[in-house]
Amino acid sequence: MKRLSHLDRKGKARMVDVGAKAVTARAATAEAVVRMRPETLALIRGGAVAKGDVFAVARLAGIMAAKQTPALIPLCHPIALSSVKVEIAAEPPDAVRILATAKASDRTGVEMEAMTAASVAALAIYDMTKGVDRGMTIESVRLLEKKGGKSGHFRRGPDGGAR
Repeated sequence: MKRLSHLDRKGKARMVDVGAKAVTARAATAEAVVRMRPETLALIRGGAVAKGDVFAVARLAGIMAAKQTPALIPLCHPIALSSVKVEIAAEPPDAVRILATAKASDRTGVEMEAMTAASVAALAIYDMTKGVDRGMTIESVRLLEKKGGKSGHFRRGPDGGAR
């Protein structure tokens, strides 16, 4: 079995040294789904949530979170992101889907930045609408695709598995 790169020979956590790796173009897309009552989704779509524009706030929260990933995830390298895009769409009758894409030219990947963006955007949707629906769930936070780097291209298949 392959050794985990964030553990030394004694099993202690360490930051991986990426200094010798080549700078390459990196991209990753992650998703999250927020499940809610249909009435809650109708309020969001109608712009009737008391706290304001739910999707605009969630989009901004996701972008800001991606930029803060190394402060949130231990041992995650700071990366000079060139782009973070957060797309949010209603999926009637009871869901919102978030797609977050992060890009950079660096020595390590941007998967954690994309997943952090999707997760925090989902949390922002929950926060904006919890006053009307505390039963919402955040689900399917997962990496959909990553490009660049030594490990190559990963894309999640339609069955949920890797291809």
